Amino acid sequence: MSRFRLFATLLLLGSLAACSVLPKSQVLSTYRLPASNLPSHAASANWTLRVNTPFSSQLLDSTRIAVVPPGGQISAYQGVRWSDPAPMLLRDRLIDAFLDDGRLKAVSSDESRLQADLELDGDLRSFHSEYQNGQPVTRIRFEARLVQSGSRRILASHRFNVSQAANDTSVPAVVSAFGQAGDQLAREVLEWTLSQGKAARQP
Repeated sequence: MSRFRLFATLLLLGSLAACSVLPKSQVLSTYRLPASNLPSHAASANWTLRVNTPFSSQLLDSTRIAVVPPGGQISAYQGVRWSDPAPMLLRDRLIDAFLDDGRLKAVSSDESRLQADLELDGDLRSFHSEYQNGQPVTRIRFEARLVQSGSRRILASHRFNVSQAANDTSVPAVVSAFGQAGDQLAREVLEWTLSQGKAARQP
């Protein structure tokens, strides 16, 4: 065997060996919030609403499913992720709730940047699960603000806190609990927004 062929063979074997020790990329399971099922009503409000993506900390503004295990150190479930960052998940859940409800004239998001009479702003303070007596409990805390479009004047604000225990410690059970907590939060925010918007629009 010539020196060139020997060198090429050794180089190929070295490359194959190197490939065998490279770490395999982790396959992530992606979860969406479970679909909501809220009742619908006849249109009754003549004003429009734009739902903006909530502000949040850098920790929550990601696709990681945050968890606080015993000991209080914030972590994330391994091998899984949300389909979108948590603030976008909450925004879309709120938009779906308003659309399914049907009482508003029209609803849009900040992505479309369409003009609306009022805007729903807010801060997402919590969107995680934490363990209580060995059982995961999901928590969502949302500081809502109803804002007058154009002037950006805050018309009303309110803090919403919801929690929902998971049936077991599995990730699908935790995701299901997030869906139930999201539905409860959406119902509360929806009724509050309609009430405050009606008061703000009265002459």
